[in-house]
Amino acid sequence: MRVISGSARGRSLKAVPGMGTRPTTDKVKEAIFSMIGPYFDGEYVLDLFAGTGGLGIEALSRGAESAIFVDMDPKSIEVIKQNLKTVKLESQAEVYRNDAMRAIKALEKRAKGFDLIFLDPPYKMTNVDEMMLDLAQRGLVQEDATVMVEHDASHTYPEQIGDFRQIRVANYGETTVTIYRYEKEEQA
Repeated sequence: MRVISGSARGRSLKAVPGMGTRPTTDKVKEAIFSMIGPYFDGEYVLDLFAGTGGLGIEALSRGAESAIFVDMDPKSIEVIKQNLKTVKLESQAEVYRNDAMRAIKALEKRAKGFDLIFLDPPYKMTNVDEMMLDLAQRGLVQEDATVMVEHDASHTYPEQIGDFRQIRVANYGETTVTIYRYEKEEQA
């Protein structure tokens, strides 16, 4: 695993020991960023099931302003911190050990929406649509934000989830990447 492009290009990232995480492969990561980027200009990023932090780190390397990394696993938190130090981006990042739903509630207090959200939960979790609605309801999603959902290819998410409209779906073997854009409907 490595950073593919940007300021930290080519730097290797550590994997989380054990079988608890499923890092996004370089091939899939490259495809994701060609769909949503490839480069950014000051975005505020949320990497909610961060694992190694690879997706959020890639976004920072490509020009995002800052990122919040959240994961439940203490080993993941340690690896994310080490990876951020390796790529010299720790000053642009905050790392929290928390359950995703509790983290969403805690982030609401900041009253700042994200421009780019990575949701790459364990494949057995299929309620990312509910999580997206919760993020929006709590004011954590900016207008025109991009949400990337990585999930098991056997599961399909709807084309429309509240004000999130599906803009791209791509399959990579057992992995599917679904990209949404947040476009709030005007109230009449």
